[in-house]
Amino acid sequence: MPIKSRENLVGAYAFLIAIILAVSVGVATITLGPSESVTKILTSLLAILGLVAGYFVSEKDVKTFLFASVSLVLVSFAGLQGGFLSAAVLGVVSVSKLITNILGALMFVFIPATIVVALKVVFSLAKT
Repeated sequence: MPIKSRENLVGAYAFLIAIILAVSVGVATITLGPSESVTKILTSLLAILGLVAGYFVSEKDVKTFLFASVSLVLVSFAGLQGGFLSAAVLGVVSVSKLITNILGALMFVFIPATIVVALKVVFSLAKT
């Protein structure tokens, strides 16, 4: 039986929890309505999970992670700025709001994670 690597277990679980929480926040904001105090707590928790997950990205996965996370942040930002405007115009306002809320919550995870990984790369480049 092969031994599995456990080096990135904390980062993997942090990402998994953050993604599930981000989708839950997006859905809950639509169904329950936005509560300012709960929203602040949950977005702070998403950002902290993003920081933890970014810290535990291994050095061999840095390029892939940065490429994927920057792509996701750019696409999410474009979607938030107007990509779902056509859905609102067509009368599918609830779906548009749901996707917008989920993308916004995902950005609270991936932006801090991307910043942490980018800073790790800059520091490793400065050492050499």
